[in-house]
Amino acid sequence: MNILVTGSNGQLGNEIRLLQEKHSTHKWFNTDVAELDITDKEAINRFVEENDIDGIINCAAFTAVDKAESSEELCRLLNSIAPGYLAEAIGKRGGWIVQVSTDYVFDGTAHTPYTEDRPTSPNSVYGRTKLEGEQSVAAACSQCMIIRTAWLYSKFGNNFVKTMMRLGREKQELGVIFDQVGTPTYARDLAVAIMTAVEKGIVPGIYHFSNEGVISWYDFTKAIHRISGITTCHVRPLHTEEYPTPAARPAYSVLDKTKIKNTLGIEIPYWEESLAECIAALQKD
Repeated sequence: MNILVTGSNGQLGNEIRLLQEKHSTHKWFNTDVAELDITDKEAINRFVEENDIDGIINCAAFTAVDKAESSEELCRLLNSIAPGYLAEAIGKRGGWIVQVSTDYVFDGTAHTPYTEDRPTSPNSVYGRTKLEGEQSVAAACSQCMIIRTAWLYSKFGNNFVKTMMRLGREKQELGVIFDQVGTPTYARDLAVAIMTAVEKGIVPGIYHFSNEGVISWYDFTKAIHRISGITTCHVRPLHTEEYPTPAARPAYSVLDKTKIKNTLGIEIPYWEESLAECIAALQKD
């Protein structure tokens, strides 16, 4: 197959690139904004036709959650309108698309893990535009696999793990929110799941993927420091109201992964095992 990967310089895109050697029966087209502007409908149609693309993995998105509150137009263009362009271009060819979405499509008021059929209720610009993106992709391409994920990190780009490692070395004390819980996702594990879906054949629908387990941001930070060998920084638990942000965060965003595990026949690693793997990769670099 000829497969287009958008946003290939991001966390997930880079992890997918690393796995491509193991999937060399396919021809991969790794693009970022310099190679393909996904907000340009004509450019997408031209690229898909000229390169005879069979499938698209869309890793491109506006992910600055707080900045999104003051950049709604740009956020909607990247998270909602552009995915629709991609889906329409590949849908016309009878191809497939994997669209990566987010736990922010929920308001976080639940107390049990979110299944794919739970009603959505985003309470931020980021969440609303990502939900619109899901809807525009589903409307334009019948062979679409939408994967919602949460708390994404990797050795690439900017993310919570790298920030907490840096701050842990720079500061003697750090306040981190303890009353928001969810599950971290190692981008490499998500990339492996996406590659499995590509090899087994895309089964259309909405799926949830994160690592296994449940944790707060505070506990996550403590684990990051412990595994990194950082001992000089005292981590203090904060209430959400002590750390106000422009965008509302879901207080509870644990995703139920039963559907994707059953569909792909995969076992998902526990969050702490994957965190240790990522930190080892960072320290090696």
